[in-house]
Amino acid sequence: MWRLLRDRRLSAYKFRRQVPIENYILDFVCFDKRLVIEIDGSQHAESQRDAVRDGALAAEGFSIARYWNNDVLQQPTSVLEDILAKLAGR
Repeated sequence: MWRLLRDRRLSAYKFRRQVPIENYILDFVCFDKRLVIEIDGSQHAESQRDAVRDGALAAEGFSIARYWNNDVLQQPTSVLEDILAKLAGR
């Protein structure tokens, strides 16, 4: 995913990766649009913890978009289109 987001490759939006905010390390963040991108692996089963984390980030004005790692690998165009739609809506 970083290969697709880095160096303003996605419609010139600037993303940072592995960003520490509060007590969390976020996969990718576009600060201009306050959008967090999280990539979840197949072993991911932390829905309650994610809900707490997402709530804390939302209280700070962030919107969170979650994608399965498998979708990123197999359908990167669809994932990027969804991210662009979320960025346009912010």
